[in-house]
Amino acid sequence: MFFTTLVLAWRSIRRNLLRSFLTVLGIVIGVAAVITMVTLGQGATLSIQNQIAGLGSNLLQVRPGQRLMGGPGSTGFYGPSFREADAEAIATQIGGVRAVAPEARTSTTVVANGRNWSSSVIGSHNAWLATGNWQLREGREFSADELRAGAAVCLIGETVRRELYGSRSGVGEALRVRQMSCEVVGLLESKGQGAFGNDQDDLVLLPIKTLQRRVTGNTRVQTLLVSMQDGSDPARVSAGITELLRERRKLAEGDDNNFNVLDTKQLADTLSGTTRIMTTLLGAVAAVSLLVGGIGIMNIMLVSVTERTREIGLRLAIGALEREVLLQFLVEAVVLSSLGGLIGMALAALASFGLASVMDMPYVFQPAINALAFVFSAGIGVLFGYFPARRAARLDPIEALRHE
Repeated sequence: MFFTTLVLAWRSIRRNLLRSFLTVLGIVIGVAAVITMVTLGQGATLSIQNQIAGLGSNLLQVRPGQRLMGGPGSTGFYGPSFREADAEAIATQIGGVRAVAPEARTSTTVVANGRNWSSSVIGSHNAWLATGNWQLREGREFSADELRAGAAVCLIGETVRRELYGSRSGVGEALRVRQMSCEVVGLLESKGQGAFGNDQDDLVLLPIKTLQRRVTGNTRVQTLLVSMQDGSDPARVSAGITELLRERRKLAEGDDNNFNVLDTKQLADTLSGTTRIMTTLLGAVAAVSLLVGGIGIMNIMLVSVTERTREIGLRLAIGALEREVLLQFLVEAVVLSSLGGLIGMALAALASFGLASVMDMPYVFQPAINALAFVFSAGIGVLFGYFPARRAARLDPIEALRHE
Protein backbone atom coordinates (compact mmCIF):
# COMPACT_ATOMS: atom_id res chain seq x y z
CA MET A 1 0.00 0.00 0.00
CA PHE A 2 2.79 2.42 0.87
CA PHE A 3 4.64 1.69 -2.37
CA THR A 4 1.45 2.29 -4.38
CA THR A 5 0.92 5.58 -2.51
CA LEU A 6 4.49 6.59 -3.28
CA VAL A 7 3.98 5.90 -7.00
CA LEU A 8 0.77 7.93 -7.01
CA ALA A 9 2.53 10.81 -5.27
CA TRP A 10 5.35 10.77 -7.79
CA ARG A 11 2.85 10.76 -10.70
CA SER A 12 1.04 13.74 -9.20
CA ILE A 13 4.32 15.64 -8.89
CA ARG A 14 5.30 14.86 -12.48
CA ARG A 15 1.86 15.94 -13.72
CA ASN A 16 2.64 19.51 -12.52
CA LEU A 17 6.41 19.49 -12.80
CA LEU A 18 7.00 23.27 -13.03
CA ARG A 19 4.62 23.98 -10.17
CA SER A 20 6.27 21.27 -8.08
CA PHE A 21 9.74 22.71 -8.73
CA LEU A 22 8.66 26.21 -7.77
CA THR A 23 7.05 24.76 -4.63
CA VAL A 24 10.25 23.08 -3.43
CA LEU A 25 12.44 26.04 -4.35
CA GLY A 26 12.07 27.46 -0.84
CA ILE A 27 13.19 24.14 0.66
CA VAL A 28 16.13 23.97 -1.76
CA ILE A 29 17.29 27.48 -0.86
CA GLY A 30 16.77 26.90 2.86
CA VAL A 31 18.67 23.60 3.01
CA ALA A 32 21.47 24.90 0.78
CA ALA A 33 21.82 28.10 2.83
CA VAL A 34 21.90 26.33 6.20
CA ILE A 35 24.45 23.72 5.12
CA THR A 36 26.62 26.29 3.33
CA MET A 37 26.66 28.69 6.29
CA VAL A 38 27.50 25.96 8.80
CA THR A 39 30.16 24.40 6.54
CA LEU A 40 31.86 27.74 5.92
CA GLY A 41 31.66 28.51 9.64
CA GLN A 42 33.37 25.22 10.48
CA GLY A 43 36.02 25.93 7.85
CA ALA A 44 36.62 29.41 9.26
CA THR A 45 36.95 27.99 12.79
CA LEU A 46 39.45 25.36 11.63
CA SER A 47 41.38 28.00 9.67
CA ILE A 48 41.65 30.23 12.76
CA GLN A 49 42.80 27.32 14.90
CA ASN A 50 45.45 26.36 12.33
CA GLN A 51 46.67 29.93 12.02
CA ILE A 52 46.89 30.39 15.79
CA ALA A 53 48.72 27.06 16.01
CA GLY A 54 51.11 28.44 13.40
CA LEU A 55 52.19 31.10 15.90
CA GLY A 56 53.72 28.32 17.97
CA SER A 57 52.82 25.25 19.97
CA ASN A 58 51.80 25.88 23.60
CA LEU A 59 52.99 29.45 23.19
CA LEU A 60 52.93 32.27 25.72
CA GLN A 61 53.65 35.81 24.54
CA VAL A 62 54.94 38.23 27.18
CA ARG A 63 54.67 41.90 26.28
CA PRO A 64 54.89 45.25 28.07
CA GLY A 65 51.49 46.33 29.37
CA GLN A 66 49.42 49.11 27.77
CA ARG A 67 47.32 51.99 29.04
CA LEU A 68 45.52 55.01 27.56
CA MET A 69 47.84 57.95 27.12
CA GLY A 70 47.58 61.34 25.46
CA GLY A 71 43.79 61.61 25.36
CA PRO A 72 40.81 59.44 24.39
CA GLY A 73 41.42 56.75 21.84
CA SER A 74 45.23 56.83 22.04
CA THR A 75 47.30 54.01 23.45
CA GLY A 76 50.91 53.69 24.42
CA PHE A 77 53.34 51.40 26.21
CA TYR A 78 54.30 52.11 29.76
CA GLY A 79 56.99 50.54 31.88
CA PRO A 80 60.38 49.35 30.69
CA SER A 81 60.86 46.98 27.78
CA PHE A 82 62.43 43.57 28.28
CA ARG A 83 66.06 42.50 28.04
CA GLU A 84 67.74 39.37 26.73
CA ALA A 85 68.55 38.46 30.33
CA ASP A 86 64.80 38.20 31.06
CA ALA A 87 64.49 35.45 28.46
CA GLU A 88 67.49 33.62 29.91
CA ALA A 89 66.01 33.86 33.42
CA ILE A 90 62.69 32.37 32.30
CA ALA A 91 64.46 29.54 30.46
CA THR A 92 66.54 28.60 33.51
CA GLN A 93 64.19 29.32 36.42
CA ILE A 94 60.69 28.35 35.20
CA GLY A 95 59.74 24.69 34.93
CA GLY A 96 57.75 23.29 31.99
CA VAL A 97 59.39 25.61 29.46
CA ARG A 98 60.67 24.14 26.18
CA ALA A 99 62.19 27.24 24.58
CA VAL A 100 62.33 30.99 25.22
CA ALA A 101 63.17 33.62 22.62
CA PRO A 102 63.51 37.40 23.00
CA GLU A 103 62.05 39.25 20.02
CA ALA A 104 62.84 42.76 18.83
CA ARG A 105 61.39 43.95 15.55
CA THR A 106 61.12 46.90 13.23
CA SER A 107 59.83 47.60 9.74
CA THR A 108 62.23 48.83 7.08
CA THR A 109 63.12 48.50 3.43
CA VAL A 110 65.40 45.65 2.38
CA VAL A 111 67.28 45.67 -0.92
CA ALA A 112 68.77 42.98 -3.16
CA ASN A 113 69.38 42.57 -6.91
CA GLY A 114 68.32 46.14 -7.56
CA ARG A 115 64.90 45.47 -6.01
CA ASN A 116 63.57 46.85 -2.74
CA TRP A 117 60.81 45.58 -0.48
CA SER A 118 59.32 46.86 2.78
CA SER A 119 59.39 44.04 5.31
CA SER A 120 59.40 43.17 9.01
CA VAL A 121 62.92 42.75 10.35
CA ILE A 122 63.10 40.62 13.50
CA GLY A 123 65.99 40.15 15.87
CA SER A 124 66.15 36.99 17.99
CA HIS A 125 67.93 33.69 18.68
CA ASN A 126 67.58 30.26 17.10
CA ALA A 127 65.01 29.51 19.82
CA TRP A 128 62.68 31.86 17.91
CA LEU A 129 62.34 29.15 15.24
CA ALA A 130 61.31 26.58 17.86
CA THR A 131 58.77 28.83 19.58
CA GLY A 132 57.07 29.63 16.26
CA ASN A 133 57.27 26.12 14.76
CA TRP A 134 59.40 27.43 11.88
CA GLN A 135 61.24 25.00 9.64
CA LEU A 136 64.16 25.69 7.31
CA ARG A 137 63.55 24.89 3.66
CA GLU A 138 67.16 25.55 2.75
CA GLY A 139 70.35 26.70 4.48
CA ARG A 140 71.12 26.71 8.19
CA GLU A 141 70.43 28.41 11.52
CA PHE A 142 72.71 30.99 13.11
CA SER A 143 75.89 29.67 14.68
CA ALA A 144 76.74 30.40 18.32
CA ASP A 145 79.61 32.68 17.25
CA GLU A 146 77.29 34.66 14.93
CA LEU A 147 74.76 35.16 17.71
CA ARG A 148 77.41 36.16 20.23
CA ALA A 149 79.21 38.58 17.90
CA GLY A 150 76.14 40.03 16.19
CA ALA A 151 77.30 38.92 12.74
CA ALA A 152 75.80 40.27 9.51
CA VAL A 153 73.79 37.16 8.60
CA CYS A 154 70.06 36.63 8.16
CA LEU A 155 67.26 34.20 7.41
CA ILE A 156 64.43 35.24 5.08
CA GLY A 157 60.79 34.26 4.57
CA GLU A 158 59.19 33.09 1.35
CA THR A 159 57.65 36.47 0.49
CA VAL A 160 60.97 38.28 0.76
CA ARG A 161 62.64 35.58 -1.35
CA ARG A 162 59.99 35.86 -4.07
CA GLU A 163 60.05 39.65 -4.19
CA LEU A 164 63.82 40.09 -4.13
CA TYR A 165 65.30 36.94 -5.67
CA GLY A 166 62.58 35.70 -8.03
CA SER A 167 63.04 32.01 -8.78
CA ARG A 168 66.32 31.73 -6.80
CA SER A 169 66.43 30.70 -3.13
CA GLY A 170 68.60 33.67 -2.12
CA VAL A 171 70.73 31.51 0.19
CA GLY A 172 74.36 32.62 0.00
CA GLU A 173 73.46 35.96 -1.60
CA ALA A 174 73.66 39.46 -0.14
CA LEU A 175 70.76 41.41 1.35
CA ARG A 176 70.94 45.05 2.47
CA VAL A 177 68.97 46.09 5.55
CA ARG A 178 69.17 49.87 5.71
CA GLN A 179 72.92 50.59 5.56
CA MET A 180 73.98 47.07 6.59
CA SER A 181 74.73 44.34 4.09
CA CYS A 182 74.22 40.80 5.37
CA GLU A 183 74.49 37.27 3.97
CA VAL A 184 71.36 35.16 3.60
CA VAL A 185 72.22 31.86 5.32
CA GLY A 186 68.75 30.27 5.42
CA LEU A 187 65.30 30.22 3.82
CA LEU A 188 62.24 29.54 5.98
CA GLU A 189 59.36 27.28 5.01
CA SER A 190 56.23 29.17 4.01
CA LYS A 191 53.42 29.62 6.56
CA GLY A 192 51.05 31.84 4.60
CA GLN A 193 48.51 34.18 6.10
CA GLY A 194 48.40 34.64 9.86
CA ALA A 195 45.41 34.68 12.20
CA PHE A 196 45.10 38.46 11.93
CA GLY A 197 45.43 38.67 8.17
CA ASN A 198 49.19 39.37 8.18
CA ASP A 199 51.69 37.71 5.85
CA GLN A 200 53.82 35.52 8.11
CA ASP A 201 56.39 34.94 5.35
CA ASP A 202 57.18 38.63 4.93
CA LEU A 203 60.14 38.75 7.34
CA VAL A 204 63.89 38.93 7.69
CA LEU A 205 65.39 37.31 10.82
CA LEU A 206 68.67 38.67 12.21
CA PRO A 207 70.64 37.78 15.34
CA ILE A 208 69.21 40.06 18.02
CA LYS A 209 72.54 41.75 18.72
CA THR A 210 72.88 42.54 15.01
CA LEU A 211 69.47 44.19 14.93
CA GLN A 212 70.10 46.18 18.09
CA ARG A 213 73.58 47.42 17.19
CA ARG A 214 73.31 47.96 13.44
CA VAL A 215 69.63 48.57 12.66
CA THR A 216 67.60 49.98 15.58
CA GLY A 217 70.42 51.38 17.71
CA ASN A 218 68.81 50.36 21.01
CA THR A 219 68.61 47.27 23.23
CA ARG A 220 64.83 47.13 23.60
CA VAL A 221 63.13 43.72 23.45
CA GLN A 222 59.42 44.09 22.70
CA THR A 223 58.30 40.48 23.23
CA LEU A 224 59.35 37.33 25.04
CA LEU A 225 58.12 34.16 23.32
CA VAL A 226 57.78 31.19 25.67
CA SER A 227 57.06 27.74 24.25
CA MET A 228 55.86 25.29 26.90
CA GLN A 229 56.51 21.57 27.04
CA ASP A 230 53.66 19.23 26.14
CA GLY A 231 51.48 18.58 29.17
CA SER A 232 52.57 21.74 30.99
CA ASP A 233 49.94 23.72 32.85
CA PRO A 234 49.70 27.14 31.12
CA ALA A 235 48.26 28.78 34.25
CA ARG A 236 51.13 27.54 36.41
CA VAL A 237 53.79 28.55 33.89
CA SER A 238 52.15 31.94 33.38
CA ALA A 239 52.01 32.53 37.14
CA GLY A 240 55.68 31.59 37.47
CA ILE A 241 56.67 33.99 34.67
CA THR A 242 54.59 36.77 36.24
CA GLU A 243 56.21 36.31 39.64
CA LEU A 244 59.70 36.17 38.15
CA LEU A 245 59.25 39.27 35.99
CA ARG A 246 57.69 41.27 38.84
CA GLU A 247 60.79 40.50 40.87
CA ARG A 248 63.18 41.37 38.03
CA ARG A 249 61.29 44.60 37.25
CA LYS A 250 61.29 45.52 40.97
CA LEU A 251 57.55 45.93 41.33
CA ALA A 252 56.22 46.43 44.85
CA GLU A 253 53.46 44.23 46.23
CA GLY A 254 50.72 46.76 45.52
CA ASP A 255 51.97 47.74 42.05
CA ASP A 256 50.14 46.65 38.92
CA ASN A 257 51.98 44.52 36.39
CA ASN A 258 53.60 46.61 33.67
CA PHE A 259 53.57 43.59 31.34
CA ASN A 260 51.04 40.97 30.29
CA VAL A 261 51.24 37.27 29.53
CA LEU A 262 49.05 36.10 26.63
CA ASP A 263 48.22 32.42 26.11
CA THR A 264 47.68 31.85 22.37
CA LYS A 265 45.48 28.83 23.12
CA GLN A 266 43.07 31.09 24.99
CA LEU A 267 43.15 33.46 22.03
CA ALA A 268 42.34 30.59 19.67
CA ASP A 269 39.46 29.44 21.89
CA THR A 270 38.06 32.99 22.03
CA LEU A 271 38.22 33.52 18.28
CA SER A 272 36.82 30.04 17.60
CA GLY A 273 33.96 30.64 20.04
CA THR A 274 33.11 33.93 18.32
CA THR A 275 33.14 32.22 14.93
CA ARG A 276 30.86 29.44 16.19
CA ILE A 277 28.37 31.99 17.55
CA MET A 278 28.31 33.82 14.22
CA THR A 279 27.87 30.51 12.39
CA THR A 280 24.92 29.60 14.60
CA LEU A 281 23.29 32.99 14.01
CA LEU A 282 23.77 32.79 10.25
CA GLY A 283 22.45 29.22 10.21
CA ALA A 284 19.38 30.29 12.19
CA VAL A 285 18.69 33.12 9.75
CA ALA A 286 19.10 30.76 6.80
CA ALA A 287 16.73 28.26 8.45
CA VAL A 288 13.91 30.80 8.07
CA SER A 289 13.93 29.90 4.35
CA LEU A 290 12.90 26.37 5.35
CA LEU A 291 9.81 27.70 7.10
CA VAL A 292 8.97 29.81 4.04
CA GLY A 293 9.39 26.70 1.89
CA GLY A 294 7.11 24.76 4.23
CA ILE A 295 4.40 27.39 3.90
CA GLY A 296 4.76 27.11 0.12
CA ILE A 297 4.24 23.35 0.33
CA MET A 298 1.13 23.79 2.48
CA ASN A 299 -0.26 26.31 0.03
CA ILE A 300 0.28 24.15 -3.04
CA MET A 301 -1.11 21.05 -1.30
CA LEU A 302 -4.30 22.97 -0.40
CA VAL A 303 -4.60 23.96 -4.06
CA SER A 304 -4.04 20.33 -5.05
CA VAL A 305 -6.80 19.15 -2.70
CA THR A 306 -9.20 21.66 -4.25
CA GLU A 307 -8.27 20.62 -7.79
CA ARG A 308 -8.66 16.90 -7.03
CA THR A 309 -11.82 17.04 -4.94
CA ARG A 310 -13.80 14.82 -7.35
CA GLU A 311 -10.92 12.33 -7.50
CA ILE A 312 -10.85 12.18 -3.70
CA GLY A 313 -14.64 11.76 -3.57
CA LEU A 314 -14.45 8.90 -6.04
CA ARG A 315 -11.73 7.14 -4.02
CA LEU A 316 -13.75 7.49 -0.84
CA ALA A 317 -16.94 6.33 -2.59
CA ILE A 318 -15.40 3.07 -3.80
CA GLY A 319 -14.05 2.16 -0.38
CA ALA A 320 -10.81 4.06 0.25
CA LEU A 321 -10.26 4.71 3.95
CA GLU A 322 -9.65 8.17 5.37
CA ARG A 323 -6.20 7.17 6.56
CA GLU A 324 -5.30 6.00 3.01
CA VAL A 325 -6.28 9.37 1.53
CA LEU A 326 -4.42 11.11 4.37
CA LEU A 327 -1.35 8.99 3.67
CA GLN A 328 -1.47 9.74 -0.07
CA PHE A 329 -1.39 13.51 0.33
CA LEU A 330 1.03 13.38 3.24
CA VAL A 331 3.43 11.28 1.16
CA GLU A 332 3.18 13.83 -1.68
CA ALA A 333 4.18 16.62 0.71
CA VAL A 334 7.08 14.60 2.16
CA VAL A 335 8.31 13.59 -1.32
CA LEU A 336 8.28 17.25 -2.40
CA SER A 337 10.18 18.44 0.67
CA SER A 338 12.64 15.51 0.60
CA LEU A 339 13.36 16.14 -3.07
CA GLY A 340 14.03 19.77 -2.21
CA GLY A 341 16.32 18.62 0.59
CA LEU A 342 18.38 16.40 -1.74
CA ILE A 343 18.74 19.15 -4.35
CA GLY A 344 19.66 21.61 -1.58
CA MET A 345 22.34 19.26 -0.25
CA ALA A 346 23.92 18.90 -3.69
CA LEU A 347 23.78 22.67 -4.25
CA ALA A 348 25.29 23.31 -0.80
CA ALA A 349 28.20 20.95 -1.48
CA LEU A 350 29.07 22.80 -4.69
CA ALA A 351 28.61 26.24 -3.11
CA SER A 352 30.60 25.37 0.03
CA PHE A 353 33.51 23.89 -1.91
CA GLY A 354 33.62 26.83 -4.31
CA LEU A 355 33.39 29.51 -1.61
CA ALA A 356 35.96 27.74 0.57
CA SER A 357 38.39 27.76 -2.35
CA VAL A 358 37.74 31.43 -3.11
CA MET A 359 38.06 32.42 0.57
CA ASP A 360 41.19 30.27 1.00
CA MET A 361 39.85 28.23 3.91
CA PRO A 362 39.57 24.45 4.39
CA TYR A 363 36.42 22.70 3.15
CA VAL A 364 35.02 20.67 6.05
CA PHE A 365 32.33 18.16 5.05
CA GLN A 366 29.87 17.69 7.91
CA PRO A 367 27.81 14.49 7.52
CA ALA A 368 25.82 15.31 10.66
CA ILE A 369 24.61 18.74 9.48
CA ASN A 370 23.77 17.34 6.02
CA ALA A 371 21.75 14.51 7.55
CA LEU A 372 20.07 16.90 9.99
CA ALA A 373 19.14 19.33 7.21
CA PHE A 374 17.62 16.50 5.15
CA VAL A 375 15.64 15.12 8.09
CA PHE A 376 14.46 18.63 8.91
CA SER A 377 13.32 19.20 5.33
CA ALA A 378 11.35 15.92 5.41
CA GLY A 379 9.90 16.97 8.76
CA ILE A 380 8.79 20.25 7.14
CA GLY A 381 6.82 18.14 4.64
CA VAL A 382 5.09 16.23 7.44
CA LEU A 383 4.40 19.39 9.47
CA PHE A 384 3.01 21.54 6.67
CA GLY A 385 1.52 18.68 4.66
CA TYR A 386 -0.60 17.25 7.46
CA PHE A 387 -3.32 19.93 7.43
CA PRO A 388 -4.03 19.70 3.65
CA ALA A 389 -3.90 15.87 3.84
CA ARG A 390 -6.29 15.84 6.81
CA ARG A 391 -8.63 18.17 4.97
CA ALA A 392 -8.64 15.87 1.94
CA ALA A 393 -9.28 12.78 4.08
CA ARG A 394 -12.29 14.38 5.78
CA LEU A 395 -14.12 15.36 2.61
CA ASP A 396 -17.69 14.11 2.33
CA PRO A 397 -17.79 11.69 -0.64
CA ILE A 398 -21.18 12.90 -1.87
CA GLU A 399 -20.24 16.59 -1.68
CA ALA A 400 -16.87 15.82 -3.27
CA LEU A 401 -18.50 14.06 -6.24
CA ARG A 402 -20.78 17.02 -6.78
CA HIS A 403 -17.82 19.43 -6.82
CA GLU A 404 -17.36 21.25 -10.11
